[in-house]
Amino acid sequence: MRILTLASALIALATAPALAQMAPQGGASIVTHAGSVADLAAICDPSPQHPRRLESIAYCQGYITAAGQYHTAERMVGNQASPLYCLPNPPPTVAESGLSFAAWARQNPQYSNEPAIDGLTRWAQASFPCGDAAQQRGANRGTMGR
Repeated sequence: MRILTLASALIALATAPALAQMAPQGGASIVTHAGSVADLAAICDPSPQHPRRLESIAYCQGYITAAGQYHTAERMVGNQASPLYCLPNPPPTVAESGLSFAAWARQNPQYSNEPAIDGLTRWAQASFPCGDAAQQRGANRGTMGR
């Protein structure tokens, strides 16, 4: 079962960029994949006038969900790997996670050219650290954005 879950998460991560390709309209510059932190932040918090706002938000939420599920699968009970972050209970929604990540990315422009997954992990570690603080707030090892 674990191998099936892991394989599904990897397939989702590998195929999401191809499925989320968006064509620019009227010469507008539209981010078509989450290659960098800046790309993912733009996708997660598009302007209200963005021609593909809903598609961008859906892409962001899928990306965050897949990353969270992969993290959870890698750190299942019995696995020796420590969690990289510990979510509060209840965890934030996937929509809250996307907006929070975008805000973090704007506040941390030094990471804007890093791979998107690295920035997402940095954000999760900064927002949901493990340890004494996590235990005090009732943290769990679940996925981001339920």
